[in-house]
Amino acid sequence: MANFTGLAAARWRLLADAGWDLDGDGLAGAPRIRCFVGEERHETIDLGLRYLGLGRPTAVPADAQGRMVAADLDRLLSEGTGPALVCLQAGNLHSGAFDPFDAAIEVARRHGAWVHVDGAFGLWAAAVPEFADLTRGMALADSWGTDAHKTLNVPYDCGIAIVRDSAALRSAMGLQHTSYLIHDVEGPGDPFEKAPELSRRGRGVPVWAALRSLGRDGVAAQVRGLADAASKIGSRLADVDGVEVLNTVDYTQVSLAFGDDATTRAVTARVIEDGKVWMSGSRWQGRDVLRVSVSNWSTDADDVGIAVEAVSSALAAVRAAG
Repeated sequence: MANFTGLAAARWRLLADAGWDLDGDGLAGAPRIRCFVGEERHETIDLGLRYLGLGRPTAVPADAQGRMVAADLDRLLSEGTGPALVCLQAGNLHSGAFDPFDAAIEVARRHGAWVHVDGAFGLWAAAVPEFADLTRGMALADSWGTDAHKTLNVPYDCGIAIVRDSAALRSAMGLQHTSYLIHDVEGPGDPFEKAPELSRRGRGVPVWAALRSLGRDGVAAQVRGLADAASKIGSRLADVDGVEVLNTVDYTQVSLAFGDDATTRAVTARVIEDGKVWMSGSRWQGRDVLRVSVSNWSTDADDVGIAVEAVSSALAAVRAAG
């Protein structure tokens, strides 16, 4: 819903700038919005675009780590005209990689495109000075979507949408004829003017509590700790015979393979059955993988050791079983 909210604001602004009254005339007959996404975007971006009636997006090629290739974005944008929406990613699901925001946003700006960033877990890297290279240029986007549960460890259903164009956000999400509700005319506005649901729990309360408790330095330390644990898991497992670390571990994700797909699936099943750690099976760049996503605030050196041992033991058991 955070991504949906940012994309809805984008749709409203792009059509308004094209001279189309979305509120009055709907989508039928409207100028087509050309949508561009990375080849390895998260599926929720496609889902949000479908919810909004924007159809199937154009996939922009990605590099070996899943980062959008800015030159290909430029080429594809140049092949057509009309309103354009570009969706970038902070934190690839499998590699943790970040799209090249500075280059990609510069391309998007030249073509008059709105830029949305899906930063479900990666947006929080902006809190850590050492990760400045990962997030450089991200602040130039028009909207961001992120999850508080993935990094702040608050309950599920705590998405956060941040949109630069407040008029577009309120026009896309707000209510216009509800005199019985108390409207914040002079202040920052009520949450119901900025989100799809009118009736919902107070999602902002646990998010506020986590941020108030941690503070800027605490958030940075928490994110730094998650990334450090992923780095140690990746480096230690890379030294285990038969383990392949398929990605450059720059953030909190590690993708592992164990030779052929059948062995990888068997090791994954063993790890899950053992239950000492939670890692999931997935498929990335044509291969089955065991995906490690470090997101729990309490992960420490002991947990890193347990994770490495769990994977090593599972691989040994699969080998022994023949």
